[in-house]
Amino acid sequence: MNFFRKHFPNAAAYFFILLFFYAAFSKILDFENFQVQIAQSPLLSAYAGVISHATIISELIIVVFLIFPRLRLTGLYASLGIMSAFTIYIYLILNYSDFVPCSCGGVLEKMGWKEHLMFNLICVVLAGISVLFNNNTQQRKKTVFSLITILSSIAIGSSLIVIALFYTSEYIIKKENNFTRRFIPNLLEEFGKTELDKDGYYLAGVDSEYLYLGNRFTPLIISTVDLSTKAIRRSRIYPSMPNLSFKSLKIKVKTPYYYLYDGTVPIIYRGKIGQQIPQAISHNDAFFSQLAVLDSVRFALRTQSSATHTFTLALLDLSKSHKLQLFPSLIEKQIDGIFDADGQLVNNQSKKLSITYMYLYRNQFITINDDFGLIRKQKTIDNSKNASLNVTKLSNGMHTMSTPPLKVNSGLASYEHYVFIISEIRGRHEPPNIHKNRKTIDVYDPIKGEYMGSFYIPQKKIEEIAINKDFLFVLSGKSVFQYQFRKTFTPGEAENLSKE
Repeated sequence: MNFFRKHFPNAAAYFFILLFFYAAFSKILDFENFQVQIAQSPLLSAYAGVISHATIISELIIVVFLIFPRLRLTGLYASLGIMSAFTIYIYLILNYSDFVPCSCGGVLEKMGWKEHLMFNLICVVLAGISVLFNNNTQQRKKTVFSLITILSSIAIGSSLIVIALFYTSEYIIKKENNFTRRFIPNLLEEFGKTELDKDGYYLAGVDSEYLYLGNRFTPLIISTVDLSTKAIRRSRIYPSMPNLSFKSLKIKVKTPYYYLYDGTVPIIYRGKIGQQIPQAISHNDAFFSQLAVLDSVRFALRTQSSATHTFTLALLDLSKSHKLQLFPSLIEKQIDGIFDADGQLVNNQSKKLSITYMYLYRNQFITINDDFGLIRKQKTIDNSKNASLNVTKLSNGMHTMSTPPLKVNSGLASYEHYVFIISEIRGRHEPPNIHKNRKTIDVYDPIKGEYMGSFYIPQKKIEEIAINKDFLFVLSGKSVFQYQFRKTFTPGEAENLSKE
């Protein structure tokens, strides 16, 4: 027994030397991947840069302490502390995180998370026993009680540090994100693909049974895709007053109606789906550049103020005598109020989150309710606070961009209380080779003012996206890809967004 007590601490020290040296060395050899894995941790994403370096440095320092006999006891204390931190981290992953990520490499890479937990617990006990035996071997004057108190304090202190990092990281990621994306694993699976006959299509609308398409080159044709059979039915529209000087006729669908409009000509047609002759329901009420359908007689418009000549959101309500109401404070001017304020306007099926306007060249979007009350001005997670534009004023008073702008966001969809934004900017700790071969969609909850997570779409080029209860539709070239959500997006379940 005395032989065991005498040599057990040294044997444990050699074990930890091998463990920490191998773990640190494997992380160094694949540091970029290790840092990316920390960035995808559901607990420590915000501190990926610091923790990835600190973990390796700590492991190497402990190895040095354990090598030299005079420092070995300190090394065993440190081994207990770091293994306690790893243990509580895995416990939080298994019980309190939104999802369980992949392993972080090293000797434990082939283990499952529960095996990780058991291995770490054994290491904590091993380090504690080694300290107790080392105390007897070196004839320390500390009592067993005082040693147990010290060991418990180290274990509890290390655990509390990890817990504190977890809570502060969650706040930073969701509320004050430093452009660290958290990718939601296994969120989508490809459900189907619809091949189109030519270019020029755009997404006009979607409901639970059908996807509706318009085409820039044949603007009076509405194409209906059956989501169950993928069959396409095309229908010709015959509007009244066809000789108006239309420049860009477009179709929007919000069942049971479709709407035909061209904002350069102040007219809006409405017809029931399947009806070929729509009726003009608005004429000479407003010029506009974008339209979102709220209901059969109410529309959100992006127009240009005659007073300031800047983009402005407006409500067109055909049921009122004063049909048009401007809301000039919603879109904020940075440079000229046109190029810098350019963006995309979409409607939502939820009354709580009725309209979203996303800026193309800055990290911001706004959400407003059905009565045009502002819900939130929210930043996207990238750092492009100001539009990066070079705007030149011409002699005729017109403005033009002298150099290509930096596009921050390129697409938008909104469903229930979630906003989905196609981002063009690569995040921190995000491998460039992965980012350049696919598109990134960031998900936000404007009701809570939180960033929820991100996911990749494998298409390099995306024209538009649309969402219903179960599916994400991606228009890419002459194809519409249909992805099924493994988890239904339901109001009130944002925290469970990524659980299987």
